[in-house]
Amino acid sequence: MQIYLPIADLPVNIFLVLGMGLAVGFISGMFGIGGGFLMTPLLIFIGISPAVAVASVASHIAASSFTGAINYWRKRAVDIQLAMMLLAAGIIGTASGVW
Repeated sequence: MQIYLPIADLPVNIFLVLGMGLAVGFISGMFGIGGGFLMTPLLIFIGISPAVAVASVASHIAASSFTGAINYWRKRAVDIQLAMMLLAAGIIGTASGVW
């Protein structure tokens, strides 16, 4: 079954994309690694442009990180002081890198 991705301007098989997501999610969870370095090349391989693939994976990483942070927060496993220092340094680093 094909679905049309308007941003990528490309029809893709929905089961292929779901299968890729399932496989990458399983591998990521099994080894405790981020799936972006696996998913981006797979999306490019099926014909999605690199810019769209990177942006799509970045939004997925943001959503995964947010839900993971909530889970750790509920378990009281977040060091707020360390998180704030990393956040401040990350904002400065991102601003410098973009500039």
